[in-house]
Amino acid sequence: DIPSQLDDLPPTTLKKDYANLPIMNSVDDVVKRLLSLEMASQKEKMKVKIQQLVEKVRRSPSDNGSFEVQGKLKTRRILFQMKHLCFYSADKNNRRQMLMDVDRRKKLLSYLRRVRYDTFENTCKQLGIQYSLPPAYRRRVTKRWLVKKAFCMKVFQEVQKLKAPEKLKQRREWQARARAAREQKE
Repeated sequence: DIPSQLDDLPPTTLKKDYANLPIMNSVDDVVKRLLSLEMASQKEKMKVKIQQLVEKVRRSPSDNGSFEVQGKLKTRRILFQMKHLCFYSADKNNRRQMLMDVDRRKKLLSYLRRVRYDTFENTCKQLGIQYSLPPAYRRRVTKRWLVKKAFCMKVFQEVQKLKAPEKLKQRREWQARARAAREQKE
């Protein structure tokens, strides 16, 4: 059984829209309870959870779209879809969406790994995931592919033989120019 992502949210936390209002300090307890997560829908709870997750990995207060934030949001969505699939295993569309999100997150992390490795490691730690390198590309060797490769190699070698006299002529011209330039300097 996968635990809910919303288990760690305290029920007394106010909804996202009402959390920063100054009037909330002077409001009655019944009103606070109505505006808290205790009476909130699943969607409102997820908004608060997303906000908390994004605040952990933000670079600056206005950062909402960096690769770290996107990876965190993808991870949250993947976990939510995994929980859903535990209860509704026949839901093929949700399984497809989850696999697409896993691929997108993998692309984000591979880009982050290439560009800023230290941020990549930190993000993986915060997400609690272990990144594994994709397997090296291995082409299936068939007889047709071998014949085609051998033919291409022969064509390439023949073209190189035809270009050899021209390259030799160019090289000799460059050497002559270089000698002339050295003699002028002396």
